[in-house]
Amino acid sequence: MSVDYLEGFFKPSSIAVVGASRDPTKVGHQLLSNLIARFKGRVYAVNPNADEILGVKAFPSIASLPEVVDLAVISVPAPLVPSVLEECGVKGIRRVVIISAGFKELGTSEGIRREELIVDIARRYKIRVVGPNCMGIYVPKTGLNTTFLDPKHMDFPNHGNIAFISQSGAFGIAVLDWAAMRGVGISKFVSLGNKCDVDEADLIEYLLTDRDTQVITIYIEGVDNGRKFIDSLMKVTPYKPVIILKSGRSEEGARAIASHTGSLAGSDVIYDTVFKQFGAIRALGMEELFDMAIAFSMQPPAAGNRIAILTVGGGSGVMATDASVELGLKVPKLSDEIVNKLRKVLLPIASPYNPIDVTGSARDEHLVEAMEILIRSGEVDGILWIPYFMAPGITEELVKKFVSRLREAYNELGRLIPVVGAVTGGRYTMIKAHEAEELGIPMFPSVERAAKALWALYRYGAWLRKCGTFNDYMDNFIKNIYLKRGH
Repeated sequence: MSVDYLEGFFKPSSIAVVGASRDPTKVGHQLLSNLIARFKGRVYAVNPNADEILGVKAFPSIASLPEVVDLAVISVPAPLVPSVLEECGVKGIRRVVIISAGFKELGTSEGIRREELIVDIARRYKIRVVGPNCMGIYVPKTGLNTTFLDPKHMDFPNHGNIAFISQSGAFGIAVLDWAAMRGVGISKFVSLGNKCDVDEADLIEYLLTDRDTQVITIYIEGVDNGRKFIDSLMKVTPYKPVIILKSGRSEEGARAIASHTGSLAGSDVIYDTVFKQFGAIRALGMEELFDMAIAFSMQPPAAGNRIAILTVGGGSGVMATDASVELGLKVPKLSDEIVNKLRKVLLPIASPYNPIDVTGSARDEHLVEAMEILIRSGEVDGILWIPYFMAPGITEELVKKFVSRLREAYNELGRLIPVVGAVTGGRYTMIKAHEAEELGIPMFPSVERAAKALWALYRYGAWLRKCGTFNDYMDNFIKNIYLKRGH
């Protein structure tokens, strides 16, 4: 079936919770509670032993529901799942999330047979299934939350333009909690579980046309259908960045995956080759995954690998240079013309070379005017900005001044280049860093992480140029992110 059929998982008008429970310690209770807290559609509880749960009328079976719901969420013991899925098929329900565990992941013949049975039932009735053994789906824009985690014990992120797909439910939920703390917005979250039907390839392709999603991030442990996965990357990466955290790089890690999910991880060298060949960007940890995603959600890709480092501290400039060069970025020598322009606007003690060190004696205008010269120079493809907000000459207005002048330069030139920041400091520094991100400049707590984010913007820009879609992507970025930012 077409991936368009997946829309009902994310924008249902009606949902049935099969296995809804009156017991607050049960998964079915929290699942129902999370749905009725924010979901604006119709919610039905299915439990043969209750008339009402959390103020929601309960029905004894799927068959007794007053309508064919758009989505059924199943949370009953594993042996009962096949019969419930059959009921969904007979009723005409065509989208199901199976939260229940006890299938292939057990590694037993019984668990494997049980999963094969639900696959057979789903195919017979043309049901699309997310799961089993998953944490569900979360869409903050619509209030859809089919997870079973208590909001008193974790936070859920607000709406944003980053989609996150996770094969691991526990890791996925932990990332949601972290994203909320970090202030990272999510367009859609899907816990894949055992991937008996809907898999990462389906979702990658679906998200291509999802207007709420600018960046696709994925955690996977293994891919079951390699050809399908490659096809999805070929279709999507020329238009949207796909960032993948693939675990099991070591032999021991691959063995752990087999025991954890009941699936084979495959050769890591092959995965790495596929990612590079078909435009996916590989992250080596959770921080990298979302550092890159945050950069893409705020900044355009780079047209080349030449970067300027604009810093208040000389040591930070040297470290940023090392980190950038080690990644394959260039920190080029600026022309005499640009050096002379910088000399005219900087203090005599400043270094106008690359990195450009405005020194700790700098004032706001030194950073702002140096940035404008670099943007207009045509000699760099990106800027790594290292402001020290605690410097005595730096005022509380620096971020607003910096972004305002940046936008003026962009608008006059008619082109964008990425700017990312690196900040080290305490409470006040973090407040100013958050202000910068609110205005569209991603800020990272180390120069190494900022350099890696800038590298990702370069790598994806190179891929877009290879695909011939760089200009199309930039037009879309300007329309859907830059102009909507409106600062």
